[in-house]
Amino acid sequence: MNRTTVRSQKNFVSAKNKDMNISGTHLNYYQICHRKLWLFSNGIQMEHTSDLVYEGKLIHETTYPQRSERYEELEIDGCKIDFYDAKNKIIHEIKKSNKVEKAHEWQVKYYIYILEQNGIDGVTGILEYPTLRQTEKVLLTDDDRKTIEKMKVDIEQIVDSETCPPTIGAKICKNCSYYEFCYVEE
Repeated sequence: MNRTTVRSQKNFVSAKNKDMNISGTHLNYYQICHRKLWLFSNGIQMEHTSDLVYEGKLIHETTYPQRSERYEELEIDGCKIDFYDAKNKIIHEIKKSNKVEKAHEWQVKYYIYILEQNGIDGVTGILEYPTLRQTEKVLLTDDDRKTIEKMKVDIEQIVDSETCPPTIGAKICKNCSYYEFCYVEE
């Protein structure tokens, strides 16, 4: 494949990303690691190989089995909200650990933002950490809305970049599903 082909393919991807639906996962990864965001957004997805991701899914599926009967799954503008209580306008987001709580919080704020953009006002969120027996209420402020608008622009710039961002060398990297991709030498 020659350089012109690569460039024209990249231009196609860039044009596509200008109208991309940013998901809660994008916002979460943006908070944690720009490299992880870039890799995920450019089709390199390692989550399926991670025991920690599998454990989180298992906790999600088994902790509140009655939820699927009482609340609905909502898919809107590229976001998949697992549990939405339409009657009380509450998003329930279940997480395994609170180690990256700020990223989880922004993910829920983004879901609230998306619902507002679609005419559903007055929504709040609850982050639930069942293994820790903790919950955290999440609200969206006017400042948060402005921050989300800026994050969306940043996310699109990161995803559209021709180069993958560098590794961050943080403690959290050791538990990341991309760890071997980023740090294991050939």
